[in-house]
Amino acid sequence: MRLTALGPTVFRGVFAAAAALLLTSCGSGGETPGSAGDARRPGARASSADPGGLPGVSGRFREQIPENTRQVVAVYGDGADRATATVVLYTKDGAGWKKRADWPAHNGKKGWTPDHHEDDKRSPVGVFTLTDAGGVLADPGPGGLPYTRSDAFAAPRAWAASHWHDFDLVIAIDYNRVKGTPPNDPTRPEGQSKGGSIWLHLDHGSGTSGCVSLSEQGMRHLLRTLEPDQHPVVVMGDKASLRA
Repeated sequence: MRLTALGPTVFRGVFAAAAALLLTSCGSGGETPGSAGDARRPGARASSADPGGLPGVSGRFREQIPENTRQVVAVYGDGADRATATVVLYTKDGAGWKKRADWPAHNGKKGWTPDHHEDDKRSPVGVFTLTDAGGVLADPGPGGLPYTRSDAFAAPRAWAASHWHDFDLVIAIDYNRVKGTPPNDPTRPEGQSKGGSIWLHLDHGSGTSGCVSLSEQGMRHLLRTLEPDQHPVVVMGDKASLRA
């Protein structure tokens, strides 16, 4: 069942105390917009011994994908210390994984890490479920992940204008958060130092504080396509880490 839209007064009453912290975790007014990265394709291909496999994703990551998962959002970072990436949507059928769409993207401005911490400006490497979505704009639906609409997602107007629409559309990456809650729920089960509020959100043309950002067209496609009963996950990291 999809969540109903919450009015800005109600939502702010619940999360006002933590709003600034949460938004800063994912985006930052201190980010300097740069030129958008080129559309890049993942360099690694599935081997002939693994037909229908996820290209460029090693067995240790594939083993972390739940058996009932039928949708994977793969984020292939261009380098361990680079902020450009490619997002690829795969779906699974009887013949294996099939590529459905891809978009250029950005990740943490300092690259990637297998041990993410608050304010390290790197995106976490790993496999994470995708269960909740939200944003300033209306749900692109029909279908899709449970969606919470609220003005409370809006980026602070003290930030550069290029960041004002970052959180118009958001998909929460289930890193150090409670599943089944709005993306900006402040709860961090593993503690504040592990960071949190790692989202898929709209791109502003440069690296993020840890999230993955892509075009509005890409976000709308994902929000209309990802379904709870397909148990979607994101597999994310720099290409070398994902192959290892």
